[in-house]
Amino acid sequence: MSVVPYRGQSDSKKSQVAQMFNSIAHRYDFLNHFLSAGVDHYWRRRAVDELVAAKPRRILDVATGTADLAIAALRTDPEHITGIDISEGMLSVGRQKLVERHLADRITLEQGDSEALRFADDTFDAITAAYGVRNFEHLDRGLAEMRRVLRPGGKLVILEFSKPRAFPLKQMYNGYFRFILPQFGRLISKDASAYTYLPESVQAFPDGEAFLDHLRGAGFRQVRWQPLTFGISSLYTATK
Repeated sequence: MSVVPYRGQSDSKKSQVAQMFNSIAHRYDFLNHFLSAGVDHYWRRRAVDELVAAKPRRILDVATGTADLAIAALRTDPEHITGIDISEGMLSVGRQKLVERHLADRITLEQGDSEALRFADDTFDAITAAYGVRNFEHLDRGLAEMRRVLRPGGKLVILEFSKPRAFPLKQMYNGYFRFILPQFGRLISKDASAYTYLPESVQAFPDGEAFLDHLRGAGFRQVRWQPLTFGISSLYTATK
């Protein structure tokens, strides 16, 4: 059974995820940086490092949220970046951020379904996603769509949470994720479910080699997995 944010609801996972992110959008950036102790900046920098040599002209940032990865990807000097997300609340925060930083002409944010992208085949030179594929209702469908709109030879870069496996970090991580993080998240975001869903969704996600199998199944080549920060996060890359 799929892990969903609000167990008592009959809505689809996709609908619930949009509702959850709309609910916490106003505090998302703060919580993201606070709960990761700022390490999320390093993770995004590592993701962008994977694109620098390729010099992509057109980039699609899937599940862009408040556009942190899209903004970081400007370091590759692309012609334009498009970010899509199902949460209008998150996009609203992201658009305000772009206006404040005078970046609205370089990054376009739009509401869209990652599993049914509106773009034509072979549109983008690179596709990125940070901590969003875990929230897909149909993971393989979302990956297939990302491959479809990526040009031949284009690069896919995905950041996602993963599960440390070495003692004692595994035990410390599980304790933090299950008990401490939900308490802080609930207190600050005022959404009782969002930061309970986070650890549950991470536990359910097929990370590491299992996720590489999903990438291969979607038709990607040269798939690679790099654990970051003792395996708390993972960086996945692939080409079409």
